[in-house]
Amino acid sequence: MKTSISIAACALACAVAPNARASADGDAKRLAEAATVLTEIHAAPDKDIPQELWEKAHCVAVIPSVKKAAFIVGGEYGKGVLSCRNGAEWSAPSFLVLQKGSVGFQIGGESVDLVLLFMTDQSVTRLFDNKIALGAESSIAGGPVGRDARAMTDGQLKAQILSYSRAQGLFAGIDLTGGVLKADTAENREFYKRGYSPRDILRDHKVNAPAAAEPFLAALRNTMPAKTQN
Repeated sequence: MKTSISIAACALACAVAPNARASADGDAKRLAEAATVLTEIHAAPDKDIPQELWEKAHCVAVIPSVKKAAFIVGGEYGKGVLSCRNGAEWSAPSFLVLQKGSVGFQIGGESVDLVLLFMTDQSVTRLFDNKIALGAESSIAGGPVGRDARAMTDGQLKAQILSYSRAQGLFAGIDLTGGVLKADTAENREFYKRGYSPRDILRDHKVNAPAAAEPFLAALRNTMPAKTQN
């Protein structure tokens, strides 16, 4: 009997270990892809998010490589990462999921990268309570692109969240009204080996960022001018 239990326990451990490694590798890949998105966008100032908005953003989320098919089928759209400003630095990342809301998204291209700028503390607070209904609980608008933010429309000026998409080399503002952002608590638990909430990570800074998060955080720091980083 004891031998059977031992064999079963060993089999379970062997099955769980590869899954845990695969999840950890997926988290690191997601962070690396998010870093690449930010770096490539910021490399072209004329097609970048205006510097003034980078400097004013309280938090930044990146959801890389969202497949067009996911937007049509519904359910879980894409997974991304979010970091909030902590003085001159950025918090450890919290994982999140973009889900379909009451309005279906139609986005061209085989895949898109999404970038969201949270312009107020209130705009991200609902995520601490698990989810944000975009447009209903937090106002959202497609953000302006280019060097100057002074041409922003009234809707963009009032929006709590500014959203952007990149598809087939084109970078532009996109309205994600009707979507839902939800904390990916399972990935946070896997990445940090403990059940930290988004509030613990983003606001209360109860965890230090692991080495795998450094490329993403470095890309965020590089969106700021040198004088702001010092």
